[in-house]
Amino acid sequence: MRYLIFITIIWAFSFSLIGEFLAGKVDSYFAVLIRVLLASLVFLPFTDFKNIENSLKLKIMGIGIVQIGLMYIFFYKSFMFLSVPEVLLFTILTPIYITLYYDFLKKKFKPLYLVSASLAVIGAFVIRYEGINSDFLVGFLLVQGANLCFAVGQISYKYIMQQEKMKNIKHLSIFGYFHFGALIVSTIAFFAFGNFDKISPSLVEWGVLLWLGLVASGLGYFLWNRGACTVDAGVLAIMNNILVPMGLLVNIVIWNKDVNYLTLFIGGSIIMLSLYLHYFIMRRYK
Repeated sequence: MRYLIFITIIWAFSFSLIGEFLAGKVDSYFAVLIRVLLASLVFLPFTDFKNIENSLKLKIMGIGIVQIGLMYIFFYKSFMFLSVPEVLLFTILTPIYITLYYDFLKKKFKPLYLVSASLAVIGAFVIRYEGINSDFLVGFLLVQGANLCFAVGQISYKYIMQQEKMKNIKHLSIFGYFHFGALIVSTIAFFAFGNFDKISPSLVEWGVLLWLGLVASGLGYFLWNRGACTVDAGVLAIMNNILVPMGLLVNIVIWNKDVNYLTLFIGGSIIMLSLYLHYFIMRRYK
C-alpha cells in the first residue's frame, strides 16, 4: 500500500508537466519513446536474462506493451484535445475497467457495472456541456483507451505474478521486460507516425522528459505494479482514483489554470457518484 501512495504523489505532477511543457511542443510519439527508453535503461542492469522462462518474459513484455506502450500513445495524444483537469477527471473511469477486467479473468460478468460506467460518462460530458465537439469526443475516447490499457496492464501483472508466486521470482529481475515490451511498440509508433520536426526539445523540456522517464516511469511503474500485487482488486481500484484529486490540486494551485469551477464541480460530482455506485454494486455482488 505504501508503494501505491508514494507513486500517487509522484504521478500527481506528471499530468501537469506533460500538459504544460510537452503537449503541442514536443512530438508525442518522440516523448513516449524517450520516456520508455530511459525507463528501460534504468532496469537493464537488474534484468535476469538467463534464469527467467521465455514464456514469462513474453508475458511481462506483453503487459508492458499494453500498460505503458499503448497507454502512453493514447494518453499523450489526449492532451492535444483536452485540458489537464479534463484529462485527470476522465481517468476516473479506470477503476471500473479494473473490476470489469478482473471479473473477466475470473470468468464472471456483472452487467450492473455498465450502469455506473454510463453515469461516469454523463458526468464527463457535463464538464464540457458548452463545448462538446469532435475534438472533445476524440480526447475523451483517447483517455478511455489509456484507462483501459492501464487497467488491463496492472491487473494482468498482478494475476501473472500470483501464478508465479511459488517460483520466488523477484520483481526487480523481470521488470526490465515490462519496459522492453513498451520500447518495442513506442519505437514502431514513432517511426511510423512521429513528427520529425518536433524532436528537438528545449533544455527545460529535456528536464521534464528525464524526470518522466527515470522517476515517473522507471521507478513509478515498478513500485506501482509491485504494490498492486500486495492489495486486492478493490483497493487497487480505489488507489487509481486518489490520483485524480491530487493531480487536480497540483494543476490548479501551481499552474493556476482558468477552469469553469461550476461545471467542473457538477460533472466531477456526477463522476464521483458513479464511483460510489460502482462500489455499492460491487458489495451487492459479493
